[in-house]
Parts: sequence; C-alpha cells; structure tokens
Amino acid sequence: MKTTNKTLDLVSTLVAAALLAGTGTAYAQDEDLVKLTQPESYIGAGIGGQTGNPSDRSIWGQYNGMRQDDVYLLFDFDYNKRDDATGQWTKIYGYNLGLDTREAGISFEKQGDWKLGLDFNQLVHREIYTVNSGMLGYGSTTPTIPANYPAPGAGTEFNPKTTRLSLGLNGDKWLNKALQFQFNVKSEDKQGTRSWGRGYDCASYVCLGQIGNATSTTRQRWAVLWIPEDIDSNITQVDAKLNFHTDKLFLSGGYYGSFYNNKAGNMRLTVPGSLNNPFPPNSPFFGSAPLSGAAPGGTSLQNVLQDPMALAPDNQAHQFYLTGTYAFTPTTRGNFKAAYTHATQNSSFASMGLTDGTQPTNDLGGELNTLLLQAGLTAHPIPKLTLNANILYEDRKDKTPLAVYNIEGAAPSTTWTNTPIGLTKTTGKVEASYLLPAMIKGTLGVNYQKIDRDLPAPGVEVAGLTGLRGNTEEWGIRGELRRSISETITGAVSYEYRDRDGSDWWNLCTSAACTAAGLVYGGTYPNGTMQSANNDLGAYPYMLADRKQEKIRASADWLPTENLSIQFVVQNQSDRYAPPSSAGLQKTNMTTYSVDSSLALSESWKLTAYASLGEQKVHTGQNTGYRASIKDTTTAFGLGVVGKPTGKLEIGGKVSYLDDVTKYPFTLYDGNTNAAAINQINTYGGLPNVAYREFRLNAYGKYALQKNADIRVDLIHFWAQLHDYNWTYLGVPFTYQDNTTVSIDPNQQVTFLGVTYIYKFK
Repeated sequence: MKTTNKTLDLVSTLVAAALLAGTGTAYAQDEDLVKLTQPESYIGAGIGGQTGNPSDRSIWGQYNGMRQDDVYLLFDFDYNKRDDATGQWTKIYGYNLGLDTREAGISFEKQGDWKLGLDFNQLVHREIYTVNSGMLGYGSTTPTIPANYPAPGAGTEFNPKTTRLSLGLNGDKWLNKALQFQFNVKSEDKQGTRSWGRGYDCASYVCLGQIGNATSTTRQRWAVLWIPEDIDSNITQVDAKLNFHTDKLFLSGGYYGSFYNNKAGNMRLTVPGSLNNPFPPNSPFFGSAPLSGAAPGGTSLQNVLQDPMALAPDNQAHQFYLTGTYAFTPTTRGNFKAAYTHATQNSSFASMGLTDGTQPTNDLGGELNTLLLQAGLTAHPIPKLTLNANILYEDRKDKTPLAVYNIEGAAPSTTWTNTPIGLTKTTGKVEASYLLPAMIKGTLGVNYQKIDRDLPAPGVEVAGLTGLRGNTEEWGIRGELRRSISETITGAVSYEYRDRDGSDWWNLCTSAACTAAGLVYGGTYPNGTMQSANNDLGAYPYMLADRKQEKIRASADWLPTENLSIQFVVQNQSDRYAPPSSAGLQKTNMTTYSVDSSLALSESWKLTAYASLGEQKVHTGQNTGYRASIKDTTTAFGLGVVGKPTGKLEIGGKVSYLDDVTKYPFTLYDGNTNAAAINQINTYGGLPNVAYREFRLNAYGKYALQKNADIRVDLIHFWAQLHDYNWTYLGVPFTYQDNTTVSIDPNQQVTFLGVTYIYKFK
C-alpha cells in the first residue's frame, strides 16, 4: 500500500515554477509554491500483517497483491531534485515495492526543452474462485483429464491468476517555440491462466452412433468441462506525434500502432472415454458413463471435446491522425479530428497449430480499414447565448474475404462463413444555451445518428438469428433548465428523448411457418410481417430493434453555510424496445438517488459522507421457454473524517457499505407445455438471488516524530459476503463432469495492520 500521497504532477510543477519566475518576489514567501519548486523526497519502509487465510482473502486480495501471504513488506520512495542553475529535474520513484502490484520509474527533464522517462508496472489478478481438479498439465496448452479422475474435492486446488508486466519509454522535445515532438512506447507481457471451458451437446448427425440420440445408462450425449486457458501474450503500443501551436491554432498529428502477439495458438484437451453423467444421485443415469460413440461416417463426443480450440490470434493496427483547434475569434472556436486506421489479422492457421485439414484458407486474411472525420464549433455570438455543434463520420470497410468455416448437418448441409462487420456511421449534435429572465439558463439540443451496416452475402446462413437490419436511424432531443434558486442553492433539471427505427428486416428464418407465410430467405420485410410469420418468437439483435429512450435528471447543490456543502442527484432512464418478437430484450429501467456532502468542522477537522440507491430492471425472455423481469438493487453509503488533534498528529478514517442484490423472477411463455419447466416455475418462481455485500473500515494515524520523519499506522477491516448460485448452491459447489469443482468461501473477512516509517528530505 502507498504510505503517502504522490508528488504533484510534473506539469503542475512547471506551471507553478513559471508563475513564480514571472511575478518577482511578491510570491517568494508563498509556502505552497516553494514546495512545488523545491519538492520533498521521501522513503517509506514498514511492515504489514493480515488475518485469515487465502480463502478468506480471495475477494480482498484479487487485485491488491495481498492474498497469499500473512505478512508483507511496505516500501515506497519518491526522489525529486531540481537543478536551479540548469532547470533540470530528476525524479525517481517506486511504489508498493513489497507487493506484486509494484510500479517504478525514472525521468529526466529540462524545463521547456526536453523530457525522457522510463517506467515499470506490475499487476497481478487472482480469480476469486478456487478450483479443485484432478487435471494434469495445468498451465500448459495440452492439459489432460486422467481416466481415474478423483472424486469431487479430492483433487488439487488451483487458483488461476494472470500477471501483467509492462515497460514504458516516453519523452518529448521542443524543436522550437511552436513545435514539440512527443513519443510513448509501451510493451506489456501477460502471462498466467484463467478459467475457461468447453461443452458440447453431440448432435445426431455428428455422433451417429448415439443410441436414441439421448443420454442413457450406456451412452452420454453431452458434457461440460473446465479448462485453464494458458495465457502468454504481448501487446506493444507506439504513439508518436508532433504538436504545433500559435496564438489561434493548435495542431497535433502523428502515428499510433498496436501490435498483439500470442505465443499460444490453441488449447487441446485430452479427455478420457468416460465421464460422469450430469444427473443427481437418485437418477438412473447417475454415475460414470462412456461418451457417445460413433458409427461409420460419424465421430464421438470424446473426439469433439478433444478438438483444438483456437486462442486469440496475432493482430496489428496502424493509425495516422491529425487533431486541432482554431480560435476564429475570441468567442468562436472550432475543433476537428481526422484519422485513418488499417488493422489486419493474418496469422496462418498452421502457425496456430490448426492443421487438421478443415481450414478453408491459409489464414483469415482479416483487413479492416476505418476512416474517421469529426468537426465541431463552439461560439458565443452574444453574451447570453452559447452554441455548440458537432458532426462525426465513420466509414469502416471490412475487406476480409468470405470463406466457409463451419458445416452443420448431413447433405444438404448448412454452411457458415465469417460475418462482415463493415459499417458507415454519421452522428451529429447541435445545442444552444441561453440565459433567460430570472437568471435561468436554458439549454436545448438536437442529435442524430445513422448507421448503415454490411449484411452477409446472399445465401450465407447466420446461426441463431431470425432477422438482421441493414441500417438504423435515431433522432433525439435534450433540454435543461439551470438556475440559482438562492445564494446557497443551485438546481437543474433535464430531459432527453431518443427514438430509433430502421430499415425492413433481412429474413433469416427457414422454418415451415416462415415459408408458409411467403418469407424468402434473404428477403426484406417490415416488423409486422416478420412478427406474424414467426409466431412472435423470433430472435433479433436488440441493438437493431426499434427503441424509445427517455432520461430525466434533477440535481441540486446546496451550501447552507460556508463550511457545509450538499449535492443531490435523482435520475431515471427507461428504454422500450420493439423487435418483431416478444422474446429477447423488451424493456429496461434504471433509477438512481444519490447525495454527497462535505463539512469543515474547523480548520483541523473535515467530514465527508455519501449515500446512493440504484435500481435496474430488465424485461427479457427466451424464445419458447420463459419471460423474465430481472431486478438489481444497489445500496451504498460511506462516512469519512480527517483531522489534526495536535500539530504533530494527523488521523483519518472512512467506513463504507455496499449491498447489491439481483433477483431473477421467471414466468413461462404461454405456449410452453414442458412439465419439468412448469414444475420448476411453480416451485421456485425463478432462479435464486445473487447477492454481494461489502463493508470496509479504513483508519490511519500519522505522527511527526521530528520535522523530517513521520510514523504512520494503517488499519483496514474488510468484510464481504457473496451468494452466487452459479457456483455454489445450498453449500454444494458447481461440479463439472470430470469432478472438477469451483467454489468460494461465501463469508470473508480480513483485518490488515501496517506500520511505516517515513523519512523526508530535500
């Protein structure tokens, strides 16, 4: 943990130094400016200990580097030196050096001339869940499930984690008073493992030997397995630009490049011939059963599960850009941006280890070219009026060649190709603000967006969808009134409305009902036709559906005294979708109430507090199964205090609480006559709740042993409770079909105590 605040940003330091140099001796005695031009350096060293074990600390320690061990070294330093004769700065820092979330860097700078810096960062993420498995080869690209896999909980415990190590080089050089060159290069390695998996329901035309095409005591049709994904990749980013400025004009143009390299091309799991059936102990199918076999011309579930799974392929992108602003007059300013990006993904399938002969080409040949143009204008034509206008145009051309990558079913089979993602987007906004009588500031704005998307080529199948749209168009209006109600209260209320519709739907339905209704695959039809032909049960992307959106927001800033400030916010957003189906996303609603306050009790004591309540509802459903009204409620509050009881002692603390509960009430679709589903809904009414609760207490005390030495004590108490039926239900962890389990301690608490000695010097 950091034992003191970082030194102010170097840019602020330079600005303060320039002000000091230009105003003579009038501010020479200003203590704050002296600190900026002659900043303190420090070294902080200490030790911290915490209670519990790694299971108690999985949530607390997922990012802070303090999950595994009980005791940690606390070590930070920050060295700053300015040579008054040359104006050169030297800065060396290191934070969290005793943890695996450490960062360090060194930089040199000569004011108004040049700068060069090198920095290092490390971040480790540990998954909050513990995996118990008999898997062999953990952390490799070829893990194995042994034939004699152990019983649930009797295997080896794994805690997947990923480590990011980044090294960055940055600098700038003023070529003359108007021209500056800047560059930044960052290379990050990411290594480790993360929970992944695969499952397959063996279709009859794949596993031709499946008896009765169903799981039985002698054959198993489907399985779900846990796989630890091997992560070993690097991403390098390069940004170089020239900045040019005059009194009215500022230009910045340059190059940005991104290069991703993945050393692991695929994962290949070895699976035994028998796995546990996914049925409870009282079922006749419970226990180990062989995987579905194959008759001549078919394959087996075992073989499918052992097929290689491709990982993220190498890719790169190159962008050239130019941005700028221009002051036409003292009250009128324009801005613009132009960028062109060329992105490719052409790693060969062979280099990724995908060499079974089913690949249609040597590589994807992915190519995406994007042109972005933007222009804006801000003007104050008269003192009471402010105008803002902005327009953006994006043209994304997907030049990736189409090829058949999947075949489903026996002849005549269904073939699938890659999906084009090209589009053209135009977005515009015009807004005006005017000072009305009674000191009311009114704002009125209009916005517009149109997106034209590439559709699949004629004859290409799109799995799982009933229809697509080639374009969508959206209009919106926004209004706001803001007024100082009194000398101590300022209030504002705003309303925004957006309405989206689009072109006719591109039909993807080949069912008997669609054919009987006269719908031709690849033809375009309006909402009503699609809805009636598909019996109101089709699957349509919600981002393409008609939508009406409303946002209402009210806020107030209240300063009852010069020492007390309070801010209130209430806002609501509702979205109503109208796809040609009663399935899928239909409606969402989000409401938030919040209050923040700050109270200065005296020059030495300050209080802060906040509270918020948020509620989000989502109405959705599966085609012929269920309809759900999901509700998430979040409550949060906190209270903080900082003070100085004496000249040498500073203390502070904060308590916070978070409560987040998601409820999943279900109802069945009217046409669903499945007895098991009806019994499930009648018995439980939906899925169990998912709840997360968290309490934190942070307290610290810092005592000045002498003018340049402090002792600091930090106390943190963390309590968390997580109930997630996805992984643990009624105390039983989720179990995969090789007896791998995923679990978490639902009640966790950690107490941390750290003591640090801080030595300050100049």
